[in-house]
Amino acid sequence: MADTNIPEANAPEVKDNEVLLDIQNLSIHYITDDGTVRAVNDLNLKLNKGESIGLVGETGAGKTTTALGIMGLIPNPPGKVIDPENSKIEFDGENLLKKSVADMRKIRGSKISMIFQDPMTSLNPVIPVRDQIAEVVLLHEKVTAKEAIEKAEKMLDLVGIRKERAKDYPHQFSGGMRQRVVIAIALACNPELLIADEPTTALDVTIQAQVLELMKNLKKEFNTSMIMITHDLGIVAEICDKCAIMYAGSVVEYADKYELFKNPKHPYTIGLFGSIPDIEKDESSLRPIQGLMPDPSDLPSGCPFHPRCEMAKPECAKTVPQNIEITPGHFVKCLQYKSEEV
Repeated sequence: MADTNIPEANAPEVKDNEVLLDIQNLSIHYITDDGTVRAVNDLNLKLNKGESIGLVGETGAGKTTTALGIMGLIPNPPGKVIDPENSKIEFDGENLLKKSVADMRKIRGSKISMIFQDPMTSLNPVIPVRDQIAEVVLLHEKVTAKEAIEKAEKMLDLVGIRKERAKDYPHQFSGGMRQRVVIAIALACNPELLIADEPTTALDVTIQAQVLELMKNLKKEFNTSMIMITHDLGIVAEICDKCAIMYAGSVVEYADKYELFKNPKHPYTIGLFGSIPDIEKDESSLRPIQGLMPDPSDLPSGCPFHPRCEMAKPECAKTVPQNIEITPGHFVKCLQYKSEEV
């Protein structure tokens, strides 16, 4: 895991940038014969143009479902956006929840792209990688087949794959190289937003570092906003500007990464940092969070974290916490905080 210590001197100036993505009151449930899985619950999130945000949480927190909701790829049935009239996923000023299937097909790949966990399942095994990139270019840009092939080869070169290998098939590449191909496909049409769903999970540490460095450089070159879905706070420290901590389908804390790493407020966030070794502190043992993530088909009443929370009070089992801005740009869903509280 990457180092979670962030040098204060590198903190960027806070700017009032133009909002690219604004998610409000988003709830996504999977309705099955065995019950309703409440995967995402009243989620609120903002991302400015050119920024990167880390979406962090345990398995089952709702990170991938959130990404699929943005992409318009929630399988229906059984997936369903709850109360679409009062919720929104506003991208570039337009509510994606109001878009038709045809409109979303035009947006995916051109304006919003996604990198999935396993590159082998994202690539067609019987089509050369160059042709798979060219296919995306032909779909979204007015170019000839020859121009699409030329752009595909250029994209492969950008991600560090030699032109001579452009006609190779996915199985002829290593895991790290396949992930580079997927990144080339995602960035081929210069999207405004790139969603990366744990893109380095299946890679060894050395290759993981290379892929992250590549993504960081390409994001800067293409001026692309990014949502990095991960359970590794070290990756957030390395490449993100902001961080959103998810628990039981909701963002429980959201802030600039420097603020969040130096001054975590939500008990769950504090617990996450307590589970990470700190080389600067002399500690004999870590302090892991007790218990397990609740079953999304049977969430506890009140605050969903209260059964595992060391700071829980009786009211936490009864009252659902609201999203409170405790300091400018730092939001927390916890009953122990009030607005403008430091």
